[in-house]
Amino acid sequence: MPRELDPRLLRAFTAVAAELHFTRAAARLFVAQQALSRDIRRLERELGTELFVRTTRQVSLTPDGERLLPYAQAVLTAYEELDAAFATGGPRPLLVDLNTAGMTSSRVLDRARELAPHCELMARFESGLTWAAGEILAGRLDVSFGRVAGLDPAGRARLDWQAVRYEPMAVLLPEGHPLADRPHVETPALAGEAVYAGAGNPRTREWTDLAARLFDAHGIRVAAPAPLAVGKEEFRRVMAKSRTPVLAVVDFPAMPGAVLRPLVSPVPLSPVALVWRKGLRHPGLDALRDAAAELAAREHWLAVPEDAWLPAADAAVMGHRA
Repeated sequence: MPRELDPRLLRAFTAVAAELHFTRAAARLFVAQQALSRDIRRLERELGTELFVRTTRQVSLTPDGERLLPYAQAVLTAYEELDAAFATGGPRPLLVDLNTAGMTSSRVLDRARELAPHCELMARFESGLTWAAGEILAGRLDVSFGRVAGLDPAGRARLDWQAVRYEPMAVLLPEGHPLADRPHVETPALAGEAVYAGAGNPRTREWTDLAARLFDAHGIRVAAPAPLAVGKEEFRRVMAKSRTPVLAVVDFPAMPGAVLRPLVSPVPLSPVALVWRKGLRHPGLDALRDAAAELAAREHWLAVPEDAWLPAADAAVMGHRA
């Protein structure tokens, strides 16, 4: 079954199904009979089945034609409703997943709202690009932010993206930790530590994979899965209870009972991209892309420090769309 069918072919099919006569159906659609017959043959080829039994005296639906008819009618009704919705109002709200408030994605959204005040950009606060990518491809979400190189290649092929920032990583340490008094933490100083990086959370696999690559290079252990916390307050509570260091980024929101320390020597980078479904057209997306480009240029978000750590695959993906 093809993923997409031209609505014109479905209109031709429903007209013939209603008239059971090619000449009358062609007149109904204001097209030549030969053009209508070509459309029906094309639809049959794309579906791999015959839809009509044609004789010199009559036209009738085949069993597969009967099976297709309600679906074709439903699709055409949806197209009519779509046309009506856009004919009577402006663009629909754009659904934008930010993962966590107060970080890079929030700043891009705030600036996009200033650039396009006529658009409704609706924020969602979910968890991880792995989850968000699936929602984008299913049409339940429009835009998200995160590490594109960590996505499944098949899904990534159906997405488009724009590099936004190489965000320096940090570690969130419980108060009283031996490294908590330092203004920054050398990455090798975490050797032997178990650091939480979302292990076991199916929504954040791209982040856990990035952490594992970093940890493998410096003898750091990936902490065991923690109970899946929904919302920042629950996350704070679970992390405070376990007193496990957490891999984060430098803009991560403050957490009571913990201190955030930048990682250095090397500076590990988290590649952040703006991600959307291929073919999406929306003025809100244009505003987000403009906002991301503006902030990246003004604040040097895509500059890479000399002592940076970044997987080659991530550099390739970000550079390709930067």
